[in-house]
Amino acid sequence: MSGKAVSPANVAAPLGSWVAPDYEIVAAFDVLMPTGLTVTDEGRVFVSFPRWGDDVPYTVAEVVDGTPVPYPNAEINVWHPESTEVRLVSVQSVVTDPVGHVWLLDTGSLAFAPWVENGPKLVEVDPAGDQVVRVVRLDPDAVTPTTYLNDVRFDFSRGSGGYAYLTDSQPEGALIVVDLGTGENWARLRGHESTRATEGFRAIVQGIVRENYKVGADGIAIGADGGLLYYCPLSSRRLYSVETAALIDRSLDDEQVAATIVDLGDKGASDGLESDTDGAVYATAYEHSAVLRRDVDGTWSTVLHAPDLLWPDTLALASDSCLYVSVNQLPRTPLFNDGIDTRVPPYLIVRVHVGRRPIRLTSLR
Repeated sequence: MSGKAVSPANVAAPLGSWVAPDYEIVAAFDVLMPTGLTVTDEGRVFVSFPRWGDDVPYTVAEVVDGTPVPYPNAEINVWHPESTEVRLVSVQSVVTDPVGHVWLLDTGSLAFAPWVENGPKLVEVDPAGDQVVRVVRLDPDAVTPTTYLNDVRFDFSRGSGGYAYLTDSQPEGALIVVDLGTGENWARLRGHESTRATEGFRAIVQGIVRENYKVGADGIAIGADGGLLYYCPLSSRRLYSVETAALIDRSLDDEQVAATIVDLGDKGASDGLESDTDGAVYATAYEHSAVLRRDVDGTWSTVLHAPDLLWPDTLALASDSCLYVSVNQLPRTPLFNDGIDTRVPPYLIVRVHVGRRPIRLTSLR
């Protein structure tokens, strides 16, 4: 397992070499395809398996000795169209908050169809007892019928109960802010250039031209002090930041919020983002089977680059100073491959030591 980021320009290697191929396999799944991934400070690993067409008996699991176990229990994971208020529909992301609770981001959507009634929600689980302690539902004004909740980050150092920031990755895209103290939530920057899918976007993944990616705001990461939120559409090659003070100030309109956006330039095409306490931002580079890091001085380097990393999806930095990555072959799924399944299991959870610490913004609990 390697802990050093490698710059390809500084390595004398044969043409076609993979410049950062060293990683450790944490889990390999032969049937279920993971997207979301999180690791608690105690080292517990959780993953999500969205319902995109596969037979998914449980949409959230804890990885125990390399094997997925339904989490927080089997019953809540059973799909039933008349029990969406109390059961999980399709969880895209799982994220550890600053005090160690695990949040399940339920899209409420099956195979990217419009969400079902009572489907979209944030579910808070206390891993100390593996019990659901809160369900946060989205206000009608914060979403549209085709909203697709993708990822979430937390800051418990602001407000009466902290804030959650979500990405809505439908093509027009948006950021959604949740006041965890009051439960109120609202959309920001819906349809803005920085949140929507780039018109005519074309990706080349393992040599195959892909023109069917129309995905808005997807990756999200929070700055080391909580002052900035980093984000990117999946169908884009730009990285953006916006001031969180503007996002949470409801007296500001979207034009005023947009005035705080900074275009941080080209980073390649990315799915997941992550950040660390040194101010770095990590980005998957799905066209290159790679993971990159942007340090605080704006310098980019390669953290992972290996042939088996077809579609690095979610990133999770853990207290063991390892960056965990879910790898799921998404371009080969029927939904993104003209109805044909060309995936070659297993699907992977891998990690690489990066020597950095995860951000845990809290002063409240």
